[in-house]
Amino acid sequence: MPDISIQAADGSSSFSAYCAMPESGAGPGIVVLQEIFGVNQVIRDLCDGFAENGYIAVAPDLFWRIEPGVQLTDKSQSDWDRAFELMNAFLPDFEKSVGDIGATIAHLRGLGGCTGNVGAVGYCLGGSLAYATACFTDADACAGYYPVQIEDSLEMATKIRNPLILHLAELDGFCSPESQATIKTALGGNAQITVHSYPDVDHAFARVGGDNFNAAAAQIANSRTAELFLKNLGP
Repeated sequence: MPDISIQAADGSSSFSAYCAMPESGAGPGIVVLQEIFGVNQVIRDLCDGFAENGYIAVAPDLFWRIEPGVQLTDKSQSDWDRAFELMNAFLPDFEKSVGDIGATIAHLRGLGGCTGNVGAVGYCLGGSLAYATACFTDADACAGYYPVQIEDSLEMATKIRNPLILHLAELDGFCSPESQATIKTALGGNAQITVHSYPDVDHAFARVGGDNFNAAAAQIANSRTAELFLKNLGP
């Protein structure tokens, strides 16, 4: 399915999103939240995988206010440099982007064939956005892989009303052991939140083809995410 267009939450314009439909043409929805490399082939492949499992998967272009259509890789230093430039430019628009995620959820629920149940899953930057999505939208369930810098916003967790799981990499160079301990302590008392910790793996351990990919840890994390969505979204 070609990219679809979604109206921005602030009414300023519209943005594109990659949409993968299940063979049946119907099912629950999943919003797939990008890494710092944009809605690239990795994210599109993830959407296709969710669609194969019966979900309508949509990945919104969250860098659209800076540079629409970004598709970088993790294979060259120039792409890494550009990705960090984009992330730094993106951070001031973080709240607007959470609004765009909410608009994506609403758009998904309005698509023909969607059951109305919609979750979100994100990776790296998207992992942090998955946490924010759980805090500020009505997503039915969220999963965040190796989120960054959420230790500075843990007070927002009091707003979470639906299930959230977080997958932390114990060797994550972008989330120190102290930060991970803070996250676990602060969120441990919330019955809606489950924090899973994966020993001996680094950031992006679930990115297929990435330098830090760990098949065993990724399989465990992905099975937990699948169980979360099956229980809270269907099908």
